Amino acid sequence: MKLLIKNIKQLVQVREQSPLWVAGADMKILPVLENAWLAIEDGKIADYGKMEDWPGISDWRDLEVIDAEGKIVMPAYVDSHTHIVYAGSRESEFVDRINGLTYEDIAARGGGILNSAAKLEKASEEDLMQNALERLEMIRRSGTGAVEIKSGYGLSTEAELKILRVIQKLKSVSPLTIKSTFLGAHAFPAKYKENKQAYVDLIIEEMLPQIAKENLADYCDVFCERNYFSIEQSTEILMAAKHLGLTPKVHANQMSRSGGVQVGVHTGAISVDHLEYVEDDEIAVLRGSRTMPTLLPGAQWFLSLPVPPARKMIDSGLPVAIASDYNPGSCPSGNMNFMLSLACVQYHMNPEEVINASTINTAYAMGVSEELGSITIGKKANLIITRTIPSYAYIPYAFAMDMIDRVLIEGK
Repeated sequence: MKLLIKNIKQLVQVREQSPLWVAGADMKILPVLENAWLAIEDGKIADYGKMEDWPGISDWRDLEVIDAEGKIVMPAYVDSHTHIVYAGSRESEFVDRINGLTYEDIAARGGGILNSAAKLEKASEEDLMQNALERLEMIRRSGTGAVEIKSGYGLSTEAELKILRVIQKLKSVSPLTIKSTFLGAHAFPAKYKENKQAYVDLIIEEMLPQIAKENLADYCDVFCERNYFSIEQSTEILMAAKHLGLTPKVHANQMSRSGGVQVGVHTGAISVDHLEYVEDDEIAVLRGSRTMPTLLPGAQWFLSLPVPPARKMIDSGLPVAIASDYNPGSCPSGNMNFMLSLACVQYHMNPEEVINASTINTAYAMGVSEELGSITIGKKANLIITRTIPSYAYIPYAFAMDMIDRVLIEGK
């Protein structure tokens, strides 16, 4: 299939050779071609340029043409942190928080992750699959072309495997690029409350070997936080996962300075996510590492948590990624456009930085840098075509408005 998009007002994130990530002052640099064209063949970016230099299409047959006059074309978002496979919503906990309870209060009385685990245990794979497909279609329509999906609402071998098998099926039927993450270390089941090490042992000795045997996960994540998994427990789990070929990730420093950042860098995690509580020590540890600091503006805003020091991190030379954390408890939205708006307003990131953070940098955090994240010849043609808007800065500016005309996944 051959496709030409012509008269593009701004072709955004154009890179002849795409870096693995952009960091520090380079996050403010967003390469743009004005009045451009883009050619797609066999689902990949074949060529691009300015309309004034257009070579013509006389050698192309069966060509579909999209006129994007007045519109922006950019890479589709790469959402490197979600929990899209779940059973049931948790709006009652939303009301509890409005009435004064904290996220930790709700968790202490059996809500939160344990609530989702109880619902998921009763759900069939078929129901989980259908509901997840509907959510994937919603995020595709809002501009996401690739997504990482975590388990973690099972908390037993059988239920965790059920989630991961659903994700495996989603990979085969969804047009989106999908990566799978095992997050059995999301919370301690009630029956292990008095013997937490026994649950850690279950993860290491039973869950991880079975997951590796069935090749059900690309990554292994842990929730390193007070009242959840300690530095020692998190390290033990991640090193065991790494030994079996799973790349580490960490839920880090969401509720406190938990040591999760240090765990992530020490174990070679591809990303450490959340980071509401980060100070100079964590920045120093991240500097020079290959671990991507990933911010989740939707969860931070929805839970009324402290604003992470994004500006300080970037000004210190770090890269920053932005993902949604789409889940039923702390961020029941996967709309990346809104995440970009939140990051601009709350974190004082500029439009260039948030676009870099949600394309190139999240592509690295998801392990898909070679095929996604920029307008580069040979990469997948996962693209956003906006409505007629003044500039790419209008996307985070017009928060909660639908500025997307269409989304192409591998040119379709």
